[in-house]
Amino acid sequence: MTRRVLVTGAYRGIGAACALAFAKTGAHVAMADIRSPEGAGHAAREAGAAEVLALACDVSDEAAVFALGQSVRGAFGGLDVLVHCAGIIHEAPLLETPVADFDRVIAVNLRGSFLVGKMAIGLMDGSEQVPARAVMIASDMAYYGRETFSPYVASKHGVLGLVRSWAKEFAPRILVNAICPGPIDTEMLGADNMSAEWRARELSIPLARFGKPEEVAELTIFLAGDGGRYFTGQGISVNGGSIMP
Repeated sequence: MTRRVLVTGAYRGIGAACALAFAKTGAHVAMADIRSPEGAGHAAREAGAAEVLALACDVSDEAAVFALGQSVRGAFGGLDVLVHCAGIIHEAPLLETPVADFDRVIAVNLRGSFLVGKMAIGLMDGSEQVPARAVMIASDMAYYGRETFSPYVASKHGVLGLVRSWAKEFAPRILVNAICPGPIDTEMLGADNMSAEWRARELSIPLARFGKPEEVAELTIFLAGDGGRYFTGQGISVNGGSIMP
């Protein structure tokens, strides 16, 4: 059976790597991002996807997420796998963080996860024999507090709460898990989002390097495949030893 996959945050980084990984399996792949991911969609077509949709969507906007779901239903008839990667990060001391910045991080990372998860699960018709899969990208920061990142940490901790609740609500028909990346070499770690000090601290982990988006994508393929049939409600870390829960 050719799987029908939706990847959000697919313009670049982890999302683009996940979309490409599923394309290589011959899946139908829908790619969504606040910017049209057409370039990444072209790469997915070249990699062997059965069909590719490249769609612009603001995951914090309920109407936009509904429209995304309608497009996926119209093209694929339903959904077998969700990989929700869309997210933003914000670094600032608490006393220098406006409420508007907090609201934006929560809107994209937590509200967006709720909206996309609700939409995608509504499109899934998995069974106990062939369960559908939802994989939400959280963060290793969800497991511990980190100074100057409180809105981001709160949002990703909330994502784990959604995952655990949905895993219980929809088992065994749909398996819901989170991936909690550590420092991954994407634009999110760039100077526009994180200070040079924090980039340096990210390298003080046992493996002493940034991870690659493809290393996260490999785990999504596992969780969506036969090897992932006994995983649900889990937060699985890809982090080079940044934390060891």
